[in-house]
Amino acid sequence: MAESNEAALSPTGMPHTGSHRHSDVSGGWLRAATFGAMDGLVSNTALIAGVAAAASAHTVVISGVAGLLSGAFSMALGEYTSVTTANEQIDSEVRVERRAFERHPTAERAELVAMLVKLGMSRETAAKATEEIHQDENRAVNFHLVQELGVNPDEKPSPWVAAISSFVMFAIGAIVPLTPYLLGFESLWAGLACGGIGLAVAGALAARFTSRPWWWASGRQVFFGGVAIAATYLVGTLVDSLL
Repeated sequence: MAESNEAALSPTGMPHTGSHRHSDVSGGWLRAATFGAMDGLVSNTALIAGVAAAASAHTVVISGVAGLLSGAFSMALGEYTSVTTANEQIDSEVRVERRAFERHPTAERAELVAMLVKLGMSRETAAKATEEIHQDENRAVNFHLVQELGVNPDEKPSPWVAAISSFVMFAIGAIVPLTPYLLGFESLWAGLACGGIGLAVAGALAARFTSRPWWWASGRQVFFGGVAIAATYLVGTLVDSLL
């Protein structure tokens, strides 16, 4: 008699568990880092373009550095607050579910049976699975919330990771268009070129986590960033002509 294996076997006879690996989609860092980098590139390149349309290179540098610092701190605070609030909402839903378990245990079991049947189980199998799941209250609460709200209380993103990721990546993105000025090249076109290259590179790097073609992601970021930068430059020019 063949010895049983816990891991399912692929057609080649190898355990399926080692055949592929998923990215971390619940840690909170990728969205915050991507948002921070793109925002830093677009907002500071646009700020530099708008200021350069009506001011000296010295003023451009001061404005760019101020934009970098204020934007980075704002992004970090915003990410920390938003992720913390979302996590607190999940904690609140956990308390609601626990009270329901205490007050209406039978109804909660019946609810889970109905959900499992809807997923394709027979009623007998669903009832057996429900009894096993409800033997551990923490596991049962989590399972109910995953099915009802699509969130797992054990996989909440870290607000600190989100805040630090957004701060660092915003600062990196924001300093890219400033680089020519900091090196002594008082050229708006050089700053715009650096900003464009930064957007293209950031888009290509983000595409590695999404399986999108790198050229498509790069082109998208450059296009939308270019629109924002051009609009800001035109507004700066208009304001300068009116003053």
